[in-house]
Amino acid sequence: MDSGTIRIGVVGVGRAGLIHARNFAKKVPGAQLTAVADPFDGALENARAEFGAIQAFADYDDMMRSAAVDAVVVVTPTNLHLDVVTKAAAAGKHVLCEKPMAMTVDECRRMIDACDGAGVKLQVAFMRRFDRGFRYAKEQIDAGAIGEVVLVKSLTHGPSKPQPWMLDIDKSNGPLAEVSSHDIDTLRWLAGSDITEVYAIAGNYRSQFAAGEYPAFYDNVIVASRFADGKQGLIEGAVYVEYGYDARAEILGTKGVLFVGGLEDNRVQVVSQTAGAVTPVVQSWRTLFTEAYLAEDCAFVDCIRNDTTPEVTGYDGLQAVQVVNAGNQSIRERRPVTIHT
Repeated sequence: MDSGTIRIGVVGVGRAGLIHARNFAKKVPGAQLTAVADPFDGALENARAEFGAIQAFADYDDMMRSAAVDAVVVVTPTNLHLDVVTKAAAAGKHVLCEKPMAMTVDECRRMIDACDGAGVKLQVAFMRRFDRGFRYAKEQIDAGAIGEVVLVKSLTHGPSKPQPWMLDIDKSNGPLAEVSSHDIDTLRWLAGSDITEVYAIAGNYRSQFAAGEYPAFYDNVIVASRFADGKQGLIEGAVYVEYGYDARAEILGTKGVLFVGGLEDNRVQVVSQTAGAVTPVVQSWRTLFTEAYLAEDCAFVDCIRNDTTPEVTGYDGLQAVQVVNAGNQSIRERRPVTIHT
């Protein structure tokens, strides 16, 4: 390892954590995976078996004291992000924090202040900004290919049954946070403006098993948005759709329209006499955004090595959390909610 190598510790080595860990172990130039932390013995054992001679901690506090870690990737439940990030900053370690950034705007501000005060980088993991299709759409918008942007729509449909921890909206912030955070950031990024008003409606259509104990839980949500500069936005989020993983965006301008993403897996269509036309469907975000995760991780290391501002900042994460909180308030109160930025 040369002196310029950034040594990475990953806090939380579940599904998303392993994606980051594998990237930093083998694929990110100028980086080396040196540590993982997870309270579950099985996760630690799996990480040791896969990555070999790395430090493995049951308590992330111990990772923060390790001299073998320069930067941490935070892939814990959202309610732990504040604690992990502020401790990492206090230990002088740069931070890549998975979305959603935190539970509240105040927590986001404390995380930003901690990293700014310690002089460490804070990047929020909105990986769609690093996807080739979404980046091309942004380039075309900025080049004026569709004129002035009027409306940005984004949707995410997740196939999986909601995890038990997601069902209590007061503790998880619900699907608006866990699923639609990416859509919120997509709207802000492609529109080039902050969201100032939302009106959200939601319902539970596929997850009736949760209705008795968690009557506020929703598995389908629509959010109409107004931007500071007058543009319009629309978000559609759904969980437990089962048919596959679906992430798309549409940008309407004064002179044209852009479509980004699709449901098809590798855009292959099989036609037969018996089955007709069949198109394989993407089953997971883990496969759809593989390259985007790698590009995101590379960008994190580059901003540390070059001492530049991360492409996705704490402010971006804060804005998404602010819209999530306003959206949940709109659902509860059945009215539009103004966001004071």
